[in-house]
Amino acid sequence: MAILAIAVSFTAPALANFFRGRTLDYEARRLLALTRQGQSRAVSEGLPMELWFDASKSAYGLEAEPSYEAVDPKALSFTLDSATQLEFSDQNSGAHFGSLGAVSSGSADSTQISNHPNLPKIRFLPDGSISDSSPQSLHLIGRDGASIWLMLSRNRLNYEIRTRNN
Repeated sequence: MAILAIAVSFTAPALANFFRGRTLDYEARRLLALTRQGQSRAVSEGLPMELWFDASKSAYGLEAEPSYEAVDPKALSFTLDSATQLEFSDQNSGAHFGSLGAVSSGSADSTQISNHPNLPKIRFLPDGSISDSSPQSLHLIGRDGASIWLMLSRNRLNYEIRTRNN
């Protein structure tokens, strides 16, 4: 029994770090999947799609732009893990769109009708492209300081996961 207790005491910290890292990875992959779903729906349904982020509720979701469809029956919303913070930025202009899990100053595109005005959002157009008003990058930060980036690819056709090493 003493040997088992010693083994557990050595492996417990390593397992805790492993699961913390998995939470951050899970959130990044869920966001990436949602970007792919938004782009796919925009093309298949011929409607602009919005992936919105609400810092006050630590929530984000995907829905059709309301100017085309009053109520989107396929709309999705998720809650960000409490240990994860999400920041957005436009690296080309240096603008900082705010963060999820902290106070946010949204990026508003006044020419678009939205159910989520003044919130940061990624907008997918019916031709499969990503609107120029969308953030260039999303930075996910875990409670231990680990981070993962979702960045617009070089060809600006989709987002991809990047870490500090790549």
